[in-house]
Amino acid sequence: MTIQWFPGHMAKAKREVQEKLKLVDFVIELVDARVPDSSQNPMLQEVLQNKPRMRVLMKKDLADPAVTSKWIDQFESEEVKSVAVDVQNKQDVQLVINAAKEMGREKQDKLQKKGIRPRPSRAMILGIPNVGKSTLINRLVNRKIAKTGDRPGVTTSQQWIKVKKDFELLDTPGILWPKFEDELVGYRLAAIGTIKDQLLPKEDVAAFIIDYLKTSYPTLLQERYSLENEPDMGIIFEKIGSSRGCLESGGRVNFEKTAEVIIRDLRSGRLGRLTLEQPDPV
Repeated sequence: MTIQWFPGHMAKAKREVQEKLKLVDFVIELVDARVPDSSQNPMLQEVLQNKPRMRVLMKKDLADPAVTSKWIDQFESEEVKSVAVDVQNKQDVQLVINAAKEMGREKQDKLQKKGIRPRPSRAMILGIPNVGKSTLINRLVNRKIAKTGDRPGVTTSQQWIKVKKDFELLDTPGILWPKFEDELVGYRLAAIGTIKDQLLPKEDVAAFIIDYLKTSYPTLLQERYSLENEPDMGIIFEKIGSSRGCLESGGRVNFEKTAEVIIRDLRSGRLGRLTLEQPDPV
């Protein structure tokens, strides 16, 4: 399976990132804590090259905290400053500010040594669509300045934003890469709502979620749907759909509605805190 999805505004956004990169001191890269590797844009990794970078694991309140800790350890071992964030938590938001100030301090020291009046640090903030970038920006400035939404593609242009006196942010649109060669990456991003729901059959995405829960979080699967060691996916859909009222006339289970329930349960956190991929073993 190869998913291709590369709207024109994303191609333009990539060019703008390349052009503006020289204006910033470092990059704040947002990823989803439930898929910290799959939500990194490999196309942007090439563009960013050796630019200093902070990686913010968003939506930590929906992710498995033990696995999030492992991911942070892995990123830090790669010399990428990393923090996990729940944007509703003011202390977490302050962690981002503190880390950004620390990263900008080196630039300020260089300017001071040259006798140049220090200026606020400048950072580019970027990530894939629907990762929560606009919400984080609004929390950083403590007012609604960036548009937010629960769908991909809300931010469509770049803008400079001042974060108190601490640093300046260059906001950028969420950017996906042209195609997903690894089908697991596609399913993970579809499960959390990064790519539009029309790109993959909902039943396939829901089946991927169920299969992953069966191997990695069987207790959550049992607690939410009262399922235990059921190998047949059709029977699993029948049981979930029947219990959740996803019925057609004649009492038949509507598999598409059942799939929507499963996907919605994952995205909302009703299934519990879980992470859809593990870091490499040490």
